[in-house]
Amino acid sequence: MKYGITRATGHFGTFATNYLATKVDPSDIIAIVRDPKKAENKLPAGIGIHQSTYENIADLTNAFEGIDKLLFISSVPGGKIARQNQHHNVIEAAKQAGVKFIAYTSFPQAENANTPLAADHVATEKMLADSGIAHSNLRNNWYLENETSFLVAGSKAQTINYSAKDGKAGWALEREYAEAAINVLLKDAPKPIYEFAGNSRNYPELFTGIKAAFGTDFKVNQVTDDEYKQGLINAGIDEGTAGFITMTQTLIREGNLDENTNDLTDILGHDLTPLPNAIREVLSE
Repeated sequence: MKYGITRATGHFGTFATNYLATKVDPSDIIAIVRDPKKAENKLPAGIGIHQSTYENIADLTNAFEGIDKLLFISSVPGGKIARQNQHHNVIEAAKQAGVKFIAYTSFPQAENANTPLAADHVATEKMLADSGIAHSNLRNNWYLENETSFLVAGSKAQTINYSAKDGKAGWALEREYAEAAINVLLKDAPKPIYEFAGNSRNYPELFTGIKAAFGTDFKVNQVTDDEYKQGLINAGIDEGTAGFITMTQTLIREGNLDENTNDLTDILGHDLTPLPNAIREVLSE
C-alpha cells in the first residue's frame, strides 16, 4: 500500500508525514511537494518525494502515480489560480492516476456553514462526490495555533481585545488533527464524513486556559469588529490581513465553529491534550 500526502512540507503536512512514518514503512510514503530540497531536509528519511503543485494536472498525475491512498490537504486561498480550480486539478489527477481513496481536509459542518470561508470546501466536497473515488471529508474545526497572538499576549500579561463575544470553537492542536487524518487514511472502512473538533469553548474559557498555563493575569476587552480590525491595523497589520483575521472573529461569534462531536477523540483513541498543556506546547514550538 502506497500513501501520498500533498503539501507535505507545510505545517499540517509535516505533522502528518512524520506521524505516518511511525505507522508504516517510510518507503510506502510519497510526499507531494513544491520544493524537493526543502522536503529532504524536513521530512523523514526513506520516503519518496515527488515534485508538483496544484496548478498542473499533468504534473500532479505523474506525482500521484502508484499512490493508493491520498491525504489531500486543502490549499491556501489567494494563489495564482483560484482554490476551487486547484482542487479540481488534484481530484482530476487522482482519477487519472488511479488513486483509490482520498481523505480531504474540509470545513466544519460544510454544507450548513454560512461563511464565505466554507465555499471552496463545499465545492470540493461535491467534486469528490462526483469523482467516483472513495473518500472521507475531514471537517477540521479550529487549530489552537490560529490563536497564537492571543496566547503570546496572555503569556506576557498584555491586554487582549477580541470581538467574538461568547461564540465557541473546537480548538485542538494542529498535530492532533494531523494524526487523526492519518488514522483515517489507515482505516479499512472510514466514514464518509468526520467532524473533527476539540471541546467547544468560548474565548473567556480560552483566556482562563492561558492564565492557568502561565500564571499570568491580564485585562480582556470585548470590542466591535471595526474596533478589532482597527487595532490590528494600528499594530502594523495590513488592511487585507486585518480584515481576514477579523472575519474569523465574526465566524466564531456567529456559531460556525460551535459543534459537539467525539469524532476527533474517537479516531485518535485517546483524550486531547489538556488546554493549558496545549497552550504551552504551541508557544514552545
